[in-house]
Amino acid sequence: MKILILLILITNLYSDVKQTMFNLYQNKKYSKVCNIGFNNFKKNKRDEEFISLYAFSCLNSDYIDRLAVPSAMLKFSKESRANSAYFAVILMQKKLLYHSLIDDYNLSALKLPTTEYILSKVFDLYSKLGKHKKRSFYLFEDPNDKKLRYKLYLVESNKVKKMVIEESYNDVSIKKHIFW
Repeated sequence: MKILILLILITNLYSDVKQTMFNLYQNKKYSKVCNIGFNNFKKNKRDEEFISLYAFSCLNSDYIDRLAVPSAMLKFSKESRANSAYFAVILMQKKLLYHSLIDDYNLSALKLPTTEYILSKVFDLYSKLGKHKKRSFYLFEDPNDKKLRYKLYLVESNKVKKMVIEESYNDVSIKKHIFW
């Protein structure tokens, strides 16, 4: 009898974690969902809905490096494979853009898929610069909305350079994205 009660309790805890994450996600608490997902990942590594929820939360909270494992694990359904490819593209763009900003790597010859995620937009705009002289910051205008601008630059924190993208609309700051 004690084993049955323990099993029911464990099952309820599992479903509560996923439901809690979903509720928080709906309320745009992406960072919190990402951290809960990270802490519960091992127990849920075979649940692709859990993995996708975790990964999209990390994406929406700019924890791009946390997309690597979900991208590798999402493979059993058409939707999961599409999510996996989406996460892999963004992760690759982040790594390449960082490599270019730090090491002067020329991205203009690359032809990669793209997404509507902010990092993808800036990656595409930066790639179009071609070979250029290194700058302390880059300003880009969104091709679909002339009032939307992106400022790309590096900052040093704890001996690690971080990539920053500031979004502004009509010269009013909207959001600052920080990637390392």
